[in-house]
Amino acid sequence: MEKLFDLDYMLKSLPQIVEYLPVTLWIAFVSMLLGGIIGLATALIRIYKVPVLAPLSTLYVSYIRGTPLIVQLFLVYYGIPKFLYYFQSEYGFLQQFNVYVIPPELFALLSFSLNLGGYLSETFRAAIHSVDRGQFEAANSIGMSQTQIMLKIVLPQALTVALPNLGNTLISTVKDTSFIFMIGVVDMMGQAKIMGARSLAFFEVYVAVSLIYWLVCIIIERGLVVLEKRIRIYERSE
Repeated sequence: MEKLFDLDYMLKSLPQIVEYLPVTLWIAFVSMLLGGIIGLATALIRIYKVPVLAPLSTLYVSYIRGTPLIVQLFLVYYGIPKFLYYFQSEYGFLQQFNVYVIPPELFALLSFSLNLGGYLSETFRAAIHSVDRGQFEAANSIGMSQTQIMLKIVLPQALTVALPNLGNTLISTVKDTSFIFMIGVVDMMGQAKIMGARSLAFFEVYVAVSLIYWLVCIIIERGLVVLEKRIRIYERSE
């Protein structure tokens, strides 16, 4: 009689899936870092209304927020090689470079970074606007430059305000990395799919991978709670 659920196989699959946890975390954390840089730059461009760049930044954020991540992933994965090949064939650009051997991990990093940049720009913009305007005026009165005001006064406070949203975004990014197996990156989800296809025990391996994602997100969440508490203690001690 066929088993409803093969617990032994599920437990056996856990360590084989965990082997690919570093791939998942690497994509998530590096994308978060790059996306944070893109998001902060985009937020500052929009706040200071930089000519030409400000409307382009608004369009970028609107597009990122208005299209699904999976579509953006496919656009980057299929679009960049197509554009590079066009410039190679038409203009002799990087003739020695084979555009079709680019590691899929790079496409995943780029698409996730651009996606996060769009969302994080709004997080940073709201956090910067939350800083009391009186502090800008006080800093101006003692001769601080706009760069000094931003680096020494505004950004430290804004990052504190933005921390909960940054944490939620990181957790969502860890889960969203489950899409990258669709462009050939073997992460935890990719390994689960491979194991399920070999054994036909799809339900068991997907339960296993879901438990790993859940545990990782719980650890990140608890770490963020500790970080927030330490920041509050530091602020009270000042």
